[in-house]
Amino acid sequence: MPPKGAVAIAAEDVAQKVRKRARTGTFADNMSLPVHRWFRYSAGFSAQWAQSIIEQANIGPKRYVFDPFAGSGTTLLAAQAAGIASAGAEHHPFIYRIASAKLNGDVTVKTLMNQAKILLEKAEANVRTTPKSQSELLRKCYTPKGLARLEALRDAYLKHSDDGNPVHELLWLAITAILRECSGVGTAQWQYVLPNKTKARVTDPFVAFMARVALFCADIQEASWNDKMTELQCGDARTLKGFSHLKGKVGLVLTSPPYPNNYDYADATRLEMTFWGEIKGWGDLQKSVRHRLIRSCSQHSAAEKLVLADLLADPAVKPIRAELTAVCEELAKVRETKGGRKTYHTMVAAYFLDLAKTWQALLPLCAADASVCFVIGDSAPYGVHVPAERWLGELALATGFSEWRFEKIRDRNIKWKNRKHRVPLKEGHLWVKR
Repeated sequence: MPPKGAVAIAAEDVAQKVRKRARTGTFADNMSLPVHRWFRYSAGFSAQWAQSIIEQANIGPKRYVFDPFAGSGTTLLAAQAAGIASAGAEHHPFIYRIASAKLNGDVTVKTLMNQAKILLEKAEANVRTTPKSQSELLRKCYTPKGLARLEALRDAYLKHSDDGNPVHELLWLAITAILRECSGVGTAQWQYVLPNKTKARVTDPFVAFMARVALFCADIQEASWNDKMTELQCGDARTLKGFSHLKGKVGLVLTSPPYPNNYDYADATRLEMTFWGEIKGWGDLQKSVRHRLIRSCSQHSAAEKLVLADLLADPAVKPIRAELTAVCEELAKVRETKGGRKTYHTMVAAYFLDLAKTWQALLPLCAADASVCFVIGDSAPYGVHVPAERWLGELALATGFSEWRFEKIRDRNIKWKNRKHRVPLKEGHLWVKR
């Protein structure tokens, strides 16, 4: 028998692997990784795990890693680190710009730092005593002094920016990335803005800006890029129109699509988009962003005034129509008993219709031996369970993929305190073979 100490060490190794595996669906670990940590996006997953999957896939030469929901670029950056060609689509225009900036590798540290110092000097010379913004959101999130200094940085950037210049895109990202750090209210990167909450620590915008640029410079020196190996388009996962040149060339699809859990990805960037003048308020989100995204939140389905019967009649959802209809009709009934009357019934139907179209768009890009991995979780709006992983697997088979399996990585919604429903949920890896 092995000594007790060896058994204890082995058990701890197993426990560590389980804990690490359970964190593959979170962006938290990326905040210690070069480049990934430049901007924390709520829809992220572990870059280290992604790189390990890419390396283990051994997709061979002239093959691509593909991400139809590229987000802030986790999969593409992981592929860069692994030395594998990659491509991806992100249809949220603001997040697309963030990912594009992070993928700018042809920048010298000296040029970036010099340009940052010039921008700061101009901001310091033109800072106002009071902010000029009339935005209620911005005024709730910042002190007058803090907002005035942020505005000075923004105005200096806008006056001297050069669209498409990699250095200027990184300066834009540096300003964008400090907006929540410089706010005294509840603006954690993984949540919506909560003006009624306060933070004990708030950083001065000028200090935060230079610190962020210094972080960029340190990471640029440590990381390595090959821009010719990576392609990112502001494109729709449901059509992937701009990727016909990749037909049959994708060896691995690695992504995390939105979950059908009512998280509003448009609202998640409302603070940043308001600051840059891209929207004036919450009401602008549908036209500017939300209509472009997978329909995974009730705000989206309500705004589009979707008709359940029309969604369920679409041929793309035929493989799961019976179960999908039962769930959606149950949601429609429960909705009538709730004060908010959220349109979960049409949201769920629209979500799986959108993902069915995503499978259809992905199939021609995939090589004959390609693998697909979706980091995905199920949901239970109004307490009605939606088996997302199984329905997505069945939709994949109906599209032409050959097999699917689900690998659970962690339980969710099992600590019932302050929960709206008590349905145990899970998150994991949906593996699909071409």
